[in-house]
Amino acid sequence: MDVEALEQAALAAVAAASSTDEIESARVEYLGRKSELKLALREVRDRETGMTLNAVRERIESAVDDREAELARAELDRRLLEERVDVTLPVGGYERGHLHLITQIRREVEDVFLGLGYRVVDGREVESTRYNFDGLNFPPGHPARSRLHSLFVDDDTVLRTETSPTQIRTMEAEQPPIYIVTLGRVYRRDTPDATHTPIFHQVEGLAVDEGITLADLEGTLDFLLKALFGQERRTEFRTHYFPFTEPSIEAYVSCHVCDGAGCPVCRHSGWIEVGGAGMVEPKLFEFVGYDPERYTGFAFGWGLERIAMLRHEFPDLRELWRNDLRFSRQF
Repeated sequence: MDVEALEQAALAAVAAASSTDEIESARVEYLGRKSELKLALREVRDRETGMTLNAVRERIESAVDDREAELARAELDRRLLEERVDVTLPVGGYERGHLHLITQIRREVEDVFLGLGYRVVDGREVESTRYNFDGLNFPPGHPARSRLHSLFVDDDTVLRTETSPTQIRTMEAEQPPIYIVTLGRVYRRDTPDATHTPIFHQVEGLAVDEGITLADLEGTLDFLLKALFGQERRTEFRTHYFPFTEPSIEAYVSCHVCDGAGCPVCRHSGWIEVGGAGMVEPKLFEFVGYDPERYTGFAFGWGLERIAMLRHEFPDLRELWRNDLRFSRQF
């Protein structure tokens, strides 16, 4: 066997290999168990010949390893250049998501009122001042009309500050009896903090019919509060003032921490404010063409974020929109 010729042929085959398959074929041909070099090593009978053949074997093995490493680096460079991997994709499969907490509460409220025979009505988020202020009996100097408090598109158009304009539009379009709830985003020029954001969600209800009284309103709100916070909770209603209801009340629910005994959460009052309500101001009926001597009604408006905070006892409203999965997975 011509050892020098064998080595040159092997090194040439290794250098010519252009893929991992070809380098593996060269390895098998020149270093495999049935290769000419391996068979020759088995027949060695003297020390000098053995040393010569082993030196050739080592040089061929080194050449194979080096060429294999070169091809691996080239393949990696090619894949990095040609292939694209989205490193943001989840590892280990996909987790099933769930509805956002505000959407969950919105649907709960809708289900409560659908069960009471109400309709769910969607409204416009961009409203005219006629429906957002004039129709709701806001006087000309009311702070809500100021550009410091509301987000105006132009002099006569505003991002709605509450969902109440939908009630005015519904009353203009329909005759009593009317039983509706409207839910959605509202906008106010508030600085974000633990209890305020410039965008939040409201639920407002409206009932207009003959013979509706304040007792009907309190019974409806008592039913809603217990559906949201638990049948064991107690409710209380206190007089207040709103330009679009007369008389006006604020709804309270017994504190979930002390159950009315008094603690820092409820400021030692035993009660937590939920939102405002009242009997519809007769001027609103005149605005939409209803006879205030014939019809009465009630309305209420509450923030969904506030309901979420009260029910789940988290301290900062902004947690709802920080997209921290450690927070949202709790609900």
